[in-house]
Amino acid sequence: MTTLPARRTVPALAAAFVLAVLLVSGLQPRDRPTWALETFWIVLGLPLIVAVWRRFPLTDLLVCLLAVHALVLATGGHYTYAQVPLGDWLRDAFHLSRNPYDRIGHLMQGFVPAILVRELLVRTSPLRGSRWLAPLTVCACLAFSAFFELLEWWASLIGGHSADAFLATQGDIWDTQWDMFCALIGAVLSLLLLSRLHDRRLAALAR
Repeated sequence: MTTLPARRTVPALAAAFVLAVLLVSGLQPRDRPTWALETFWIVLGLPLIVAVWRRFPLTDLLVCLLAVHALVLATGGHYTYAQVPLGDWLRDAFHLSRNPYDRIGHLMQGFVPAILVRELLVRTSPLRGSRWLAPLTVCACLAFSAFFELLEWWASLIGGHSADAFLATQGDIWDTQWDMFCALIGAVLSLLLLSRLHDRRLAALAR
């Protein structure tokens, strides 16, 4: 059985990790406005989770996934998505036409929110055990991905060429469609791979 101190350790370590990642990523980022835009979700999400934790603690699975997602966002913010060194290595190693880190980011944009949405629906709606849980979770992730693309569009209208680093299209006219497709794949993979484990963690949290 999971002890109370152990249940407190995971979120505490995850919060410290995310805060450290955020602070380090903010040290001389390649483009400060892009860093601010990319890390906005971390700055918004971390205090919100801490504020509601006593009333609505999250499963340790979701906490760990959110911490990994924060690392992906902060890394993209520090370097800009088109210039992340890992993406450059993948491009050269697999002879790709562009830095694929942006694709990884949007895959995570579906993979992690799928578990977040699933947890919220299971715990706050009548959908627990329903056949509609998975498709509605995927729809919610796609809706958020589409909304994010609208945010990128608005940023380009406001910032003009100064928003190019945030958009990270790298000259691909189908970048928006690819972003949403990656989020879709991420959400579906997340549910296929993690649903059973998530159910066990939800049961442990309930106990």
